[in-house]
Amino acid sequence: MKFTKMHGIGNDYVYVNCFQETVENPSETARFVSDRHFGIGSDGLILIKPSSVADCEMEMYNLDGSQGSMCGNGIRCVAKYAYDYGIVNKTHITVDTKSGIKELDLTVSDGKVSQVRVNMGTPILAAKEIPIVSSNEQVIHQPISVDGTDYYITGVSMGNPHAVTYVADVESLDLEKLGPEFEFHPAFPDRINTEFVKILDSHTLQMRVWERGSGETLACGTGACAVAVASVLNGYADPSRPVTVKLVGGDLEIFWDQEQDTVFMTGPAATVFDGEIRLPDFS
Repeated sequence: MKFTKMHGIGNDYVYVNCFQETVENPSETARFVSDRHFGIGSDGLILIKPSSVADCEMEMYNLDGSQGSMCGNGIRCVAKYAYDYGIVNKTHITVDTKSGIKELDLTVSDGKVSQVRVNMGTPILAAKEIPIVSSNEQVIHQPISVDGTDYYITGVSMGNPHAVTYVADVESLDLEKLGPEFEFHPAFPDRINTEFVKILDSHTLQMRVWERGSGETLACGTGACAVAVASVLNGYADPSRPVTVKLVGGDLEIFWDQEQDTVFMTGPAATVFDGEIRLPDFS
């Protein structure tokens, strides 16, 4: 199987051009290629496929083999791949995902895409649609007991479900212990991605993320979008300007345009290398 290793501020995936390749068992393939000792090493697998409704389709799988609906860092890399490898020859493109069709604007330097702005769509705030089990219509600064400690969460879906909570110090958190406690909490019937956030000022936020199915990752695009929305809802962020979300792998610029009720995410995308890997027989 031919592949390309790419990352968006450290959130790395194995990308396969399904205009040319066929992946028979993407779930098992994702588990195999994600292994950092016996495979390639990644946070998952993303297939770039032909689409009848957009310039291409993105199908993504987490490192545990589960299929995801959306990946903010991943879709920027899909856009870069589509332009750099000649699937498209324009700088405004559309990508079909399980969360709907997304529009992307590409910044090109020396013939290659260096940065991508994604229209991530309208944030979902209704608890039952995220989903989060709650007696409230929306979950904003709502207490939840996790491993005997109360955390105040705000629920947002950007195609993937997110619980955003604010802490005084993100760097000292034991996410290997705390992350699974959130992910498999009974309040989250489809599991949850959790963002732990420190407010630096009204337009700068620092976060770490525990992603369902992948564990802690260096970055999460939909998570950064959820953090920006949650911070506006809680009065921590200035709604009139973009916020810089500082992740372990780098920075993303997020703006929730409340007039259009859509979230824009801007950030880099990078190619690491191309390769070929022999897959085992998964049958």
